[in-house]
Amino acid sequence: MRDEVKLIVKEMESLATDRAKAAVSKFVPGSSRAIGVSMPDINKLAVKYQEGGFKLVNALWKSGVFEARMLAGKILQRIGKLDPDETLTLIEKFSKDIDNWAICDCLGSQSTQKVRKTHRNEVFSLSRKLIRSTNLWQRRLALVLLEGYTRDETARKDIEKIMEVVKNDKEYYVKKAIEWLNRNFEKKR
Repeated sequence: MRDEVKLIVKEMESLATDRAKAAVSKFVPGSSRAIGVSMPDINKLAVKYQEGGFKLVNALWKSGVFEARMLAGKILQRIGKLDPDETLTLIEKFSKDIDNWAICDCLGSQSTQKVRKTHRNEVFSLSRKLIRSTNLWQRRLALVLLEGYTRDETARKDIEKIMEVVKNDKEYYVKKAIEWLNRNFEKKR
């Protein structure tokens, strides 16, 4: 699997542009291992490599490369329904290594897309666990995991209860996630 990841990273390097690298550097502080691959190209790679399954997702994550981790999240989005429990297990495992908002939001909102309806209780359980973390990215992930439920009136009280835990959080990216959820509550259904 390590050789396959090396080949994928090489392919990414061939797709990289200075413009994309500058954009990641500007908009995603903390993404130190970025190559400079655009999101449309990462989405195409997710289609191409989704057959690698959960083993490839895990190997891509371990590489530590920003775009490889984004690709891991995008592949999870495509294959998550094949094994929702494994999807949520990997998201929890990966949460310890998150170092920027883009990876956090990809894992929290995109990677869970296919399991949100069928595994609502498990997603909320994971959120309740992560919201008490000392790691700011795990707290943000706890909130982002709930974003897909904000238009469901039956979920609002549970979401607000989880948000209550971090209502006075000092971290910028946690505050931004709270604002995001509150904005979504106000959108017309």
